[in-house]
Amino acid sequence: MTDATDRQLASQYEAYPYPRRDPRDEAKRLVVGSPSHVREIDYWVFGAQRPTTQPLNALVAGGGSGDATIMLAQQMATLNRPGRVTWLDRSSAALAIAKGRAAARGLTNIDWQQQSLLDLPESGLGPFDYIDCCGVLHHLPDPGQGLRALMSVLAPGGGMGLMVYAPHGRTGVYMMQDAMRQLAPPESPPQQRLDVARRVMRHLPETQWLRFNRSFDDHINGGDAGLYDLLLNPRDRAFSVPEFADLLSAAGLRVVCWVEPLRYDPAPLLPDPKLRARLDQMTVLERAALAESLAGNMAVHIVYCIRADAPEHRPDPDNPAAVPVCREISGADLARGIRPDGTLSVVFDALRVPVALPPLAPAILTLIDGQRSVADIAAVVAQRGTSADAFAKAWRQTFAALERINRLLLAAPPGT
Repeated sequence: MTDATDRQLASQYEAYPYPRRDPRDEAKRLVVGSPSHVREIDYWVFGAQRPTTQPLNALVAGGGSGDATIMLAQQMATLNRPGRVTWLDRSSAALAIAKGRAAARGLTNIDWQQQSLLDLPESGLGPFDYIDCCGVLHHLPDPGQGLRALMSVLAPGGGMGLMVYAPHGRTGVYMMQDAMRQLAPPESPPQQRLDVARRVMRHLPETQWLRFNRSFDDHINGGDAGLYDLLLNPRDRAFSVPEFADLLSAAGLRVVCWVEPLRYDPAPLLPDPKLRARLDQMTVLERAALAESLAGNMAVHIVYCIRADAPEHRPDPDNPAAVPVCREISGADLARGIRPDGTLSVVFDALRVPVALPPLAPAILTLIDGQRSVADIAAVVAQRGTSADAFAKAWRQTFAALERINRLLLAAPPGT
C-alpha cells in the first residue's frame, strides 16, 4: 500500500473526507443503513442467540467520516448495550469529522485508531466480535490481503458486514472515470482534478450513461467528496456476485445474508412459469448472479458473513419465546402500507417489487413491539378468534416475507 496510487488515495481522503458530513447535522438525524445496524448484527451474524448483556467489541475498518461508527455506537448507547466500537482509518480529516459527530451526540463508547487496516495483524487490536468494512476492499491493490488482515483480528464465533461496489448498477461510472483520467490525470493535485470534473459535469453529453443511472447520486448530492470519490478515485473496481463470492471464499468466509435477500432472488423478476421452472435447477449463488444481471441496478453488494468453518446459527421464528423486532419502521406502519390486494410494495433503487402477505399479517404486525414474544402475539390473536394453526401458518408466511426484505427480524435474548 505504498505505491503511487495509494498515495493519491491518501491525498484524496485528506482533501475530501468521505462521505460528506457535518457534525451539526447530528442534532437532526442519525444516518442509518446496512450493514452494521445492531438489529441486523444480532440476527444475521449471531442468529438472535447472543445475549444483549454480553459486551460487543466492534471494529469499523475504513471508518471514514463516521457513518457506521456513529450509527452502531448510538444504537448500543440507546439500547444500553455494553461494548465498544473502534473507528479505524488513515485520514486525519475524516477522523476530525467523525470525532466531531461523536462529540455532538455525547458518545463515549468509541475508540479511535488512525492507521491502515492492513496493519491490523501487528496492531495489537482486537479480537473483535464484529467487523464492518464498507467501501474499502475495492480500493485496495489486493482485496484478498485486506480480508486476511480483517480475519486476523476476528474473534471466534464473530462475523463481518462488508460492502463492495457492483458493476451493473454503476453503469456510466467507469467510462466517466476513463474520461477523467485523460482530462485530469491522477497525479494532478486533487483540487485541480475536482475543478476539471465540475467543468465536465456542466456539459455532460445527453447520451452519457451516467445521466440515466438512478442507482446513486454522489455526483449530484454528495458535494465535492461525493463527486471526487465517484469519478476521480484512482483505484476503484467492482465485483459481480460470483467474483465477490470467490473473494470471500478464498479468505475463508461464508455469506449468511446478501442484503436484502429478496434482491438476490430472481423469481419476482420472472413471472413466466416456464422461466421460473429453470430457477429450481440453480444453486443459491447462481440465482443471486441471475438476479444481479436481470435487475441491472445493484450499485453495491452488502453481505453479512462468518468464518467458513463456523457453525451457522439460524434463528427460529417458530420458537414461542422468540421476540420479533422491526428494523426502523414499526409493525403498525408496515401494516398500514399493505395494499388491498395483500401486498406490500418495496422499492429497491427504483425497482418496485410486490411482497405478498397473508390476510392475518396486519393483525400480527400491529402487535409487534419488540417486547411481545411469538407466544404473546399468538395469545392475543387467539382471543380475537383465530385458531392456533391459522396463526402459526400466517406467522410463518409473514415472517418469511418480511425477513427477506430485512424489515422483520428476531431480537437478541436479554441474557442474565
